[in-house]
Amino acid sequence: MRRSKVGLALGCVVLIAVILLGAERPTIDLVSFEEIADRAGIHFTVRNSATPEKHQIETMISGVAVFDYNNDGKPDIYFVNGATVPGLERPDASYRNRLYRNNGDGTFTDVTMGAGVPGDGYGMGVAAGDFDNDGHVDLFIAGVNRNILYRNRGDGTFEEVTAKAHLEGIDPRLGKLWSIAAGWFDYDNDGFLDLFVVNYVIWDPSKERFCGDPANHVRSYCHPRYYQGLPNSLYHNNGDGTFTDVSKSSGIANHVGKGMGVAFADYDHDGRMDVFVANDTEPNFLFHNEGGGKFREIALQAGVAFNDDGRTVSSMGADFRDYDNDGNEDVFVSALAGETFPLFRSLGNGGFRDATYGSGVASLTYRWNGWSNGIFDLNNDGLKDLFVARGDVQIAPPKTLEANCILLNRGDGTFADFSKQAGSSFQQVGHHRGAAFGDFDGDGRIDVVVTRLDGPAELFHNTSPAPNHWLDFRLVGKRSNRDGIGARIRVVGISGREQYNHVTTSVGFGCSSDRVVHFGMGKDTAARLVEIFWPSGTHQQLTSIAADRVVTVEEPAPAIPKK
Repeated sequence: MRRSKVGLALGCVVLIAVILLGAERPTIDLVSFEEIADRAGIHFTVRNSATPEKHQIETMISGVAVFDYNNDGKPDIYFVNGATVPGLERPDASYRNRLYRNNGDGTFTDVTMGAGVPGDGYGMGVAAGDFDNDGHVDLFIAGVNRNILYRNRGDGTFEEVTAKAHLEGIDPRLGKLWSIAAGWFDYDNDGFLDLFVVNYVIWDPSKERFCGDPANHVRSYCHPRYYQGLPNSLYHNNGDGTFTDVSKSSGIANHVGKGMGVAFADYDHDGRMDVFVANDTEPNFLFHNEGGGKFREIALQAGVAFNDDGRTVSSMGADFRDYDNDGNEDVFVSALAGETFPLFRSLGNGGFRDATYGSGVASLTYRWNGWSNGIFDLNNDGLKDLFVARGDVQIAPPKTLEANCILLNRGDGTFADFSKQAGSSFQQVGHHRGAAFGDFDGDGRIDVVVTRLDGPAELFHNTSPAPNHWLDFRLVGKRSNRDGIGARIRVVGISGREQYNHVTTSVGFGCSSDRVVHFGMGKDTAARLVEIFWPSGTHQQLTSIAADRVVTVEEPAPAIPKK
C-alpha cells in the first residue's frame, strides 16, 4: 500500500530529529580505498557483445568470486565473462572467464588455462563452495542456457563435472534455463552443501522482441515485463558427486519470479538456513525452511516482498546479515534509480520492518542505480557498512556512468554517504555490475573487487586510516559441511560489545565472497567470548581470543564418513 499521511508525518518528525541531534552522533571512523587492479596485474574486461538487436542479456553481466582455490591462505579472484550472442559461443581468448592467483605480494597471476577454468557460453554469476568436502573449493557458474560445475582437484587444476553432477540447468518443461546467480548452503544439515540456482526469464536470442521507437527504427533494451519469469532451482547434494533436482518437491518451483540475487541466513534461528531471492520488478521471495526438505514462501507476511510504499522494485543484489548488532539478520537490497535501495530490519519475531527511510538510505540512494552489494565492516569500527556497485541499466545512449558507493554505519540506526571521501581513485565511473569481498593482503581490512561492462575490472585496496582492531574466523566443519557455511558466530569484545555474523559466500548480484568471517573490533584488542553455532547443532565456545589475526576453528565433532 502507499505510505499514509501519518507515516509521512512521522517520517518528517524523524528526519527533523535526526538533523537537530546530528551534533550528538558518534564520530565516524574514515574509510578509504585505492584502486590497484592494473598495478596488481589484473587485466580483465567484461565482454558482453552488445549488438544492434539489444539482447536482454547484454546489460546484466557479470559476477565475480573471491575464494582461496589453492589453500595458501590468500584469496584469489575468478571473473565471469560473456560470449558472442547468436550462438552463445566464445570465439577467442578475450571472452574467457579468468582465474587470478593471489601471489601474496600485492600482485596476481592469470592461471586460467593452466587451472582449466576458461568457462563456456555466456556466463552470468558464480558461486564458490566445497561441495564434496575434500578441502578444496569448487566453482559453479550460472549462465544463459549453460551452467558449469568445476570440481577442484586440489593440485591447482579443476575438472568440469556438470553432466556427471546433473547440474546442466535443463527444465523438463521449459528446456535450458537462463540462470543469473547461485549459492551454496546446506538446507537439510546433512553435512553436504546443496545448490540454489536463481533463474530469470524465458529468453530466446532468435526471438528478441523490438522495444523502442519503431517509427524511427530506434531500438532499446526491453523492460522485464515483456518476458515470462521462471521458477528457481534447488539441487540436493547426494554426497557422491551428484545432485538431485528437488525444486518441485521442496516447494521452490511453485513460485515464479524474475530472480537476480540470492542470500542465505537462518533468520529465525531454528537451526535451518532460509533463502532470500531478489526479484526484478516482481515481489521478492523469502523461502522459510520448514524442515523435511520443504520450503514455504513468506515474503509478504514477513514484510520483505515489497518496499514501504507497497511497491515492487528492480531488486538486483542482496545481502542477509545483522547490520545493527541485535543478533537478528537483516536484508539489504540494491535497485534502480527512483526506487531507493531497500533496507529491511529484522524485528526478531520472524518479521521485518522497512528501515530504508528512517535509516537515511532512501534519500541517499534514490537517484542511484545499484547492482551487487554487501554488508561488511569496512573501517573495522564494529559496525557493518553498506557497499553497492553502481551502474546504469541502460548501456547505450542516453546513459549515465556512475561511481560505486559506501554508506557508513553511524551506529544509531542511520547511515552516511562516504563515497566521495573514500579516495580519488574510488571515483572511477562505469557500468559497474559485480562486487565481491575479501582481505587480499591480510592486513585485516576488507577489500573489494568490482566488474564493469566494457571497462577494466577494479580492485579496491582498503587503506582506511583508523587504527581499529579486527578478528577473522575460518571455520572447518567436521559433522557440518567442511566450509562451515551456515554457522552463526557471536563475538563479545573486552568492552562488552556484541556482534554477530555467519558463514556464507553468496552475496550481492551473481557474486561469491570469501568464506572467512570478518569482525571489526574497534578499540577492543581481544574477544572475551566467541560462540559458534554450527549447522550440525554443535555449540562451541572460545574465550580470550586476541584480535588482529585469522583464527582457524575446527568443529568439535567426528568427521562425516564419505558416502
